[in-house]
Amino acid sequence: MNLIEIAKNLQENERLTSGHRMCPGCGEPINIKLVTAAIKEPLVIINYTGCLEVATTIYPYTSWKTPWIHNAFENAPATASGVIEAYHAMLKKSPADRPKWAKNLPANVKFLVIGGDGAFYDIGLQSLSGAMERGHQFLSICYDNGAYMNTGNQRSGATPRGANTTTTTVGKNSQGKKERRKDLTAIIEGHHIDFVAQASLSHYADLTEKVKKAIAVEGPSFINLISPCQRSWGFDPAKTVQMAKMAVESNFWPIYEIDHGTFKLSYEPKEKVPVAEWLKLQKRFKHLLAPENKELLDEIQADVDKEFMRLKKRMECGY
Repeated sequence: MNLIEIAKNLQENERLTSGHRMCPGCGEPINIKLVTAAIKEPLVIINYTGCLEVATTIYPYTSWKTPWIHNAFENAPATASGVIEAYHAMLKKSPADRPKWAKNLPANVKFLVIGGDGAFYDIGLQSLSGAMERGHQFLSICYDNGAYMNTGNQRSGATPRGANTTTTTVGKNSQGKKERRKDLTAIIEGHHIDFVAQASLSHYADLTEKVKKAIAVEGPSFINLISPCQRSWGFDPAKTVQMAKMAVESNFWPIYEIDHGTFKLSYEPKEKVPVAEWLKLQKRFKHLLAPENKELLDEIQADVDKEFMRLKKRMECGY
């Protein structure tokens, strides 16, 4: 799908309007606009607590042009499960037996659960895992901005190693977050669902095609999206797309899919960018460029290389 077609979809299927209160340069509204524009069917959105929820629905206003439900950090997939089963139960009834509001209920409604890494990786993972295991038909979209940005940039399970956050501060005895980030996409794949992917707003055609595949499967599906946060990462708000692209070009954020058990590496950089080139664009990593932190920086690069090599080998094996 080319940019003209995507722009047409954005006009015809606009679910998130302008007027929201997301920060300038935030990756979240770009991601969500691309995702929802790719879904042409009637859509119900269940939104975890987080930046997107807070900034798009400050009472009494809303930026949503589709049915939308807010739930807590812990339970958006559980709520989605109940809504989906209630919807299918209602469809089994004849129109005459339905409530007045459901007489003309569409038979092709799609369901979308969205939230950040604080919800998906950490607080809401149990609810998500349960819904995946039960097989409810909805698409989960995680916008991964690498910390709890809604409450002031505390570290999450998605926070990269070495990042400076309010709970992993840099100082004489600290180089930032000590732990490696959680691989949520691999965890979700372990539920043996039909479609799992990673994508980036910088590669918008790839993202759009993955959404189309994901929303069409029978049962649950999942896409993990990198979502640059200019406020807490510390970069020029005009460079959001560049930040997402550099994450892919450095192999920090590989984009791939597992479609009905078949693995596909969606993109391999022709000339790999050293991960340090991506890190140095962000204030949260500026300490890593100091000579005394070279060993940690080398370890981060080694981790990135090891993971990408694993994915390449998997592509060669075709599983």
